[in-house]
Amino acid sequence: MFLAEKSTGHMIEVLDTQALFDPHESTVKGSLHFGEEAQDPESFEKAGLNFPSGESLPLCWTDPDYRRR
Repeated sequence: MFLAEKSTGHMIEVLDTQALFDPHESTVKGSLHFGEEAQDPESFEKAGLNFPSGESLPLCWTDPDYRRR
């Protein structure tokens, strides 16, 4: 799955979708796709990512208490 970095717009290939869907995880492992080659995997803060369309990630992926609000 690809997401975009909010600050730069660069595409991130998420390598661990389980962590992405888990609201208790604040980071995801991914690979930056910038230039000709994918970069080495690194951790990215979920708060700094959104969908390529510009839409934010769903609250159920980022906030463990989303049902209480």
